[in-house]
Amino acid sequence: MSTGLDDPPLPRHLQLEITSACNLRCMMCLVRYRPPVNKLAGAMRPELFHRLVAEVPGLRRLTLQGLGEPLLSPYLPEMIRTAVERHITVGFNTNATLLTARRAAELVESRVDWVHVSLDGAHATAYEAIRDGADFATVVRNLAGLVAAKREAGSATPWIRVVFVAMRDTIGELPDLVRLLADLGVDELHVQNLSHSFSDTDPAGGYEGIRRFTADQALWTGADDDRARHAFAAATEAARERGLKVRLPALGVPEAGPGPDRRGCSWPWEAAYVTSAGVVQPCCMVMGDDRVSLGNLTEQTFPEIWRGPAYRDFRRRLAGDDPPEVCRGCSLYHRTF
Repeated sequence: MSTGLDDPPLPRHLQLEITSACNLRCMMCLVRYRPPVNKLAGAMRPELFHRLVAEVPGLRRLTLQGLGEPLLSPYLPEMIRTAVERHITVGFNTNATLLTARRAAELVESRVDWVHVSLDGAHATAYEAIRDGADFATVVRNLAGLVAAKREAGSATPWIRVVFVAMRDTIGELPDLVRLLADLGVDELHVQNLSHSFSDTDPAGGYEGIRRFTADQALWTGADDDRARHAFAAATEAARERGLKVRLPALGVPEAGPGPDRRGCSWPWEAAYVTSAGVVQPCCMVMGDDRVSLGNLTEQTFPEIWRGPAYRDFRRRLAGDDPPEVCRGCSLYHRTF
């Protein structure tokens, strides 16, 4: 917990974008709307990673993901090993297209704590329309292989969670996905809404494409409440019957503010997000280091940035009546994520 509103202790959780490169062009991801990034050029350098771990001595959790696909980083095994040796809980999210049987066995052996797999449909047509460049059968086979590798090793880790982004075009897939995942033997299904409306961006600027897609697909508009509630109810019943743990997001139009405590999230007090280039941002929900930067690790240490004026001002505004523009369209801020 913090020692004060403006001056909390160094965070116990860091989320690091270990690569900004990706092999897919997913409809709801900023990667689709930006030029491709080479996997070596987009990788966070090991020197920066090790420096960050050293500069945050109380670190207890590391999330190794950002806009890119973590399995593209040549340094992922080294980063996992460093965290495990320091008794830091560690994991990442993957699209699983590169999760071969060999990689699955290596991940189980590495003792990584969790692996989250993005899977936004129970059938190829729906899934491949969203995850542009992916093959549904390959992803399902790779996910099953990870479950099998974990069982064969008799290991309690990694915790295997599937992440489903609920949208107007995918929500009907949810009950069948529950049944598929239960049959595969994954540990959990986590359903979430789209992360941001991008309302702080120029409607005709560089975020126009993803802003338009979000406006068309977001469930928080309330236009699809009946259909979404029906899908959620069917998924909940299927999960109860099959014994699968499921987390569902809130539905409905978000309120104007985050609630009576005036603090929609705890990220700037408890955690931080760092891009592969060393830009420090308040959280992973932002997408795009041109939208907000609280400091750059090429110019300052992490503790200097964490305790600096930009972070202090951001915390004050987020806790008050005039939140930063970048937070106002965030579904986590509105508690609908």
